[in-house]
Amino acid sequence: MKEYTSFEILGPIMVGPSSSHTAGACKIGRVAAKICPKNYESVDFYLHGSFAYTYKGHGTDKALLGGIMGFETFDDSIRDAYKIADARGINYKFIPTNLGEDYHPNTVKVVFNYKDDTSEYVIGSSIGGGNIIIVEINGIKVNFDGRFPTFLFQYPEQTGVIAEVSTVLAEEDYNIESINTAKDELKNIVTLTVELDEKASESVKNKLLDNSRYIESKYVEV
Repeated sequence: MKEYTSFEILGPIMVGPSSSHTAGACKIGRVAAKICPKNYESVDFYLHGSFAYTYKGHGTDKALLGGIMGFETFDDSIRDAYKIADARGINYKFIPTNLGEDYHPNTVKVVFNYKDDTSEYVIGSSIGGGNIIIVEINGIKVNFDGRFPTFLFQYPEQTGVIAEVSTVLAEEDYNIESINTAKDELKNIVTLTVELDEKASESVKNKLLDNSRYIESKYVEV
């Protein structure tokens, strides 16, 4: 069962001014970049709720941009995120929007655009104290917070996937922090998230990720 410490509630070590608008935004960017393919041509940040109104004043824009470049919440480079992104040739836009009433006020939709005119996206919310929740990946509802090393699998609905993943982890003596599934009813696609209480070894990653039954399989470690 997940528990938050008083340190996490108060906030992380970070470049300010806000744990929700800066540190949380940086974490969302980092997680989104780990979930989606790296060879994107441009990235669009759709800012919802208070993110849309205060993103410049609170440094949310710089934090998100720094996050997709892999910066930690405490990295002073966040302050120069625009300059660094421009130097790296990263194309980006910040777009205030309304994602709807179902989303937390501090929410962003991060859309990665590719040269073949396809795109992938991640929606994440900053819920306070630098803590985040990833709530949607490419149209599929999920719920994980990036605090733990996480495996993500997408596959056509079928039996035996959870048992297979659990068996591999048990054989390698890993403890599962949480395991959740979400289903796209229209496409009949299941997203399975498995959080561990420690980092996965290369051996475990190879065993779990290299499997033809998955449409997508990723390992995310923030």
